[in-house]
Amino acid sequence: MTIGTRRPRAWLLSAYRADSHAAWADWLLASQPQVDWRRLELPGRHFAWRIRGNPLSWLDALPAEAPDLLLATSMVDLATLKGLHPRLAEVPALYYFHENQFAYPLSDRQNHWLEPCMVQLYGGLAADRLLFNSAFNRSSYLEGVATLLTQMPDAVPAGIVERLTQKSELCPVPIAPVSAAAERDPQLVLWNHRWEHDKAPEVFAEAMIALAGEGVPFRLALLGKRPRQVPPALARLREALPERIVADGRLPLDEYRTQLGRAGIAVSTARHEFQGLAMLEAASAGARPLVPDALCYPEQYPPVCRYPEGDSAALVARLRKWLGGDLPPAVDVSPWHADRLAPLWAEVLGTLAT
Repeated sequence: MTIGTRRPRAWLLSAYRADSHAAWADWLLASQPQVDWRRLELPGRHFAWRIRGNPLSWLDALPAEAPDLLLATSMVDLATLKGLHPRLAEVPALYYFHENQFAYPLSDRQNHWLEPCMVQLYGGLAADRLLFNSAFNRSSYLEGVATLLTQMPDAVPAGIVERLTQKSELCPVPIAPVSAAAERDPQLVLWNHRWEHDKAPEVFAEAMIALAGEGVPFRLALLGKRPRQVPPALARLREALPERIVADGRLPLDEYRTQLGRAGIAVSTARHEFQGLAMLEAASAGARPLVPDALCYPEQYPPVCRYPEGDSAALVARLRKWLGGDLPPAVDVSPWHADRLAPLWAEVLGTLAT
């Protein structure tokens, strides 16, 4: 993968360096040394400004010499960026969807906002290839575009979704597998997601409190990123089940991985999940994943590990059974391991850069 006698030059443009975005970018640059990378990132805060304002933030920050390849995340307003910098007009571009705004659930405090969707629609049209970390991410983006265009009053060209589909492919984010602990606790229930509305932690809290009321034995590892103000679901668990909580906080990486290696069950109640890296990490350590039968999860886990989406009674029933000793087999998530996915990313980068 060389151009003449040099490595191809690529810019990695990430407009929102939040946790999982950052982990992907760090891994990509470390795993693809055959590319001469230039990295441009913006902090993962002020979402509305980031997704619309990144071309302005980078207006005077881009290198003078154009690269051989652009790799932009879908938080990047790629169409505007290319328009503001004519030297980039003919540079091949990959547009990587870590998420898509068409399928992102709004909280009670948010209103529907068209601009993020339009950024990702125009970005998809401006790119040469679109990369998605799951089939659900791809299908929900394409379906969202189709729905949006049917709502426009006039002058909508035909074939937009077909154009986007033809240049779309799957390219997941890899995980670093976690080793199982020497001794597993089959009654240790793990929560390792963000404590935010799109992960529905209140459903998880309700289920665990209900099981405790039945006298079902279990312990809790309450991990994952949480805001400064304690979320109501976390406060409920701390108040109702303090004696069952064995870990509570955003732990250092080694301690976090230790808890994953010990856990018997990992639970998701997510209303939105485009790839679910936290669950994949837990499953790699041998924890049995219990997830909604929706979103990206049917691509990853067998039916025995899925409960009907939004059915809290089904979640409680499945947990009761598993905590009683009837655990299903561990799930093989090796297709998402870094050593399996690095060659796929190398092939995608090499094809477009040359």
